[in-house]
Amino acid sequence: MSSKINALIEAAIIAALAMALSLVPDFASWFTPSFGAAPLILFSLRRGSKYGIFAGFIWGLLYFILGRVYYLSLSQVLLEYILAFASMGLAGLFAAPLQKALKQQQRKKALFSALIAACFAVFTRYFWHFLAGVIFWGAYAPKGMSPLFYSLLVNGSACIFTLLFVTAALIILLMTQSSFFLPKR
Repeated sequence: MSSKINALIEAAIIAALAMALSLVPDFASWFTPSFGAAPLILFSLRRGSKYGIFAGFIWGLLYFILGRVYYLSLSQVLLEYILAFASMGLAGLFAAPLQKALKQQQRKKALFSALIAACFAVFTRYFWHFLAGVIFWGAYAPKGMSPLFYSLLVNGSACIFTLLFVTAALIILLMTQSSFFLPKR
């Protein structure tokens, strides 16, 4: 099997895993971490941004297939389910520096690359959610609270919790199974 087919199969599996993790019950309705972000970022650091964006796109589509989309308008759905989820694959922009550091056995440099990638991907995703929060969800802000602050509070807390979860996953995998990030095919 070619490496492209392997990467596409991995992308589909990762998208399904991310969706399955998204079904983990929330401990709070609006500031729970996105557990599915971890496998998507890990995969993006393994295969690069092209396949990472593709896996994120599939993950967003799975929300439609499973009927888990909170729909206000077509532009809101495109922003929050297609663009936001696909942008998680941008972590793959840091795959080459991470892989180079791992091949040279520079663990600190590898960890730094991975953490920068995670921050970039998570903040990019939640930027889109924040923007959608201001534009589309602001009407749901508690009385007297600005839509800007409401969206920052909701999406900012979810962003931080997601980043903490992803960071823990990255550290564990880099310290125990760093070869995951160096695909053979």
